[in-house]
Amino acid sequence: MTETLPLTGERTAPGIWHENYWFARHEAAYRWITANWLDSETHRVLDAGCGEGYGAELLHQAGAAQVIGLDYEGTTLRHLAKAYPQINPVQGNLVQTGFAANSFDLVVSLQTIEHLWEQPRFITECARILKPDSVLVLSTPNRLTFPSGNWYHTKELTAAEFIGLVDAELEVTEALGLWHGDRLTDWEEQHGSCVDAQLAADHAHWPHNLADLVRSTTHADFEIRPGDLDESLDLIVIARPRTT
Repeated sequence: MTETLPLTGERTAPGIWHENYWFARHEAAYRWITANWLDSETHRVLDAGCGEGYGAELLHQAGAAQVIGLDYEGTTLRHLAKAYPQINPVQGNLVQTGFAANSFDLVVSLQTIEHLWEQPRFITECARILKPDSVLVLSTPNRLTFPSGNWYHTKELTAAEFIGLVDAELEVTEALGLWHGDRLTDWEEQHGSCVDAQLAADHAHWPHNLADLVRSTTHADFEIRPGDLDESLDLIVIARPRTT
């Protein structure tokens, strides 16, 4: 076993019990992608802003022939290379990747764009490296519902802002939201927001019912679907290169 990356607030990681809600929330989006956007024709996949690497590994396990994990931070990529040896780590700038045009069947970038100063350049770069018949899947926290104060986020987005940003370069084919599923919703009906409760105190002082909920949360406790995106927790956009 390779030890997990230290928790700094910039990235989530597996194996940290009090971070498990956020890890599962991120994992839910990766698993949704593997169920809906990977098939026998998906040969080359880029996870742009791969972080710890667990998502890139899920894409690999789902059948992608080659998965490249792109990140700017060397320590993170060294960890990825040890923990997930089937993933190809590449250190680089997300707004100027160095990959050839028309390189990828699928580009995935989850919970990353809010960290970037040059968001339009990132979308332009994604459009450049996508093959003509390929797919881009992006996610980001919904600014209207996400707790404020994460200093790693340079600009959080609403649904309208997110869709408009992507649509400037690509054809947005679908916009979805991530919500709590029944188990988390039921808990919140009794106890209030589980996110607010986690942020209200250090995990060492969480009540038992909150600690138990966080420990037991899995990707299955979230759902991705259409709806009123202004009410969703996270935003997910699917886009393709324009044909004209």
